[in-house]
Amino acid sequence: MTKYYNVRLSDLQSKRRHKSIAFPRQVCMYLARRHTRYSLEEIGGYFGGRDHTTVLHAVRTVDGDCQSDREVAKQLNYLESQLSG
Repeated sequence: MTKYYNVRLSDLQSKRRHKSIAFPRQVCMYLARRHTRYSLEEIGGYFGGRDHTTVLHAVRTVDGDCQSDREVAKQLNYLESQLSG
């Protein structure tokens, strides 16, 4: 994930809100929610102590982007294929 978006793990966990960091962070939250049993609170805690509502917003945003933007859908398909190995 960090290689794909060319960001550091510390950036994903930081408080920075720049779009180059925020979107990859949202994608990570989305994938964590979709492919793990971690709660919204646990996922938010990993990503810089964010609130569960932030994680919920990220999941909804990425899900909406996936439905309306083919490029985002392609990115998610690729990343999910990399997760499954």
